[in-house]
Amino acid sequence: MIECTKCETPQFLQITQSRVYFEDGEMINEISETYECTLCGGTGMYTYTEDEDGTAVSGDVQLTKERPKHA
Repeated sequence: MIECTKCETPQFLQITQSRVYFEDGEMINEISETYECTLCGGTGMYTYTEDEDGTAVSGDVQLTKERPKHA
């Protein structure tokens, strides 16, 4: 789950830009999404690639496996 690091909730995150890249026309090679928190104004980016890195987040968002504290 992707959530805002400042508010500790995904509830107010809004995707402002999304990109899916297909290198060979069939398999997804990269997904990138830019987020903005409508509560505090924080911004961040989530990226998934098939490379060794896998997933990466930057800015005011974090990737968690836990349920949100505030829903």
